[in-house]
Amino acid sequence: MLRRLYDWTLAKAADRRAEAWLALFAFVEASFFPVPPHPLLGVMCLAEPRKALRFAAIATLASVAGGLLGYAIGHFLYEAVGAQLLHWLGLERSFPKAACYLRETGFWIFVVKGATPIPFKLLTITAGFIAMPLGTFLLASLASRAISFMIVGVLFRLFGAPIKAFIDKYLALVTIGFVALVLAGFAAVTLLEGGTHRPGSKCDSATAISLAPSSR
Repeated sequence: MLRRLYDWTLAKAADRRAEAWLALFAFVEASFFPVPPHPLLGVMCLAEPRKALRFAAIATLASVAGGLLGYAIGHFLYEAVGAQLLHWLGLERSFPKAACYLRETGFWIFVVKGATPIPFKLLTITAGFIAMPLGTFLLASLASRAISFMIVGVLFRLFGAPIKAFIDKYLALVTIGFVALVLAGFAAVTLLEGGTHRPGSKCDSATAISLAPSSR
């Protein structure tokens, strides 16, 4: 079953509409969609390693564009849309801490967290809510998304054939590894909620935030 699904996805990734689907997934994931575009990006790079950098660039730019939508939701529509969206995604408990960290460290925490499995939409909505300067937001989004996607593109461009051969041979192990990465994302959010890594930090104990932050 897993092998048939893999072969089917590999064939679809080479379809002429695959780039549009990749851009769409990257765009919506940055603002409200729960499924990350990395699996599709990886399979597309497997199907056509020579286009890996192109695919990664498409995912990067589309994700930054989608991040602007997340920013707009957080800035203009938090009470009407953003709060319910975070609740639906199970991220509402992480929101106060994310807002605190972004206010404290801004650009660098956004870049670091945006390149990890922590949901990017949490950062984009939060950045809009706290009114992070738009220029800073765009630069941080571009840097974090480039780290997240372009590394995949570079690896597949340089080692596409060997990587494909490895996945073809060890598909089950690769699948387990991907599931572990997804679980790591949830674990990272849990740590953000629990705040055990920086004892005494005011952000670690943040549990609520004003709906009308003073930075606006």
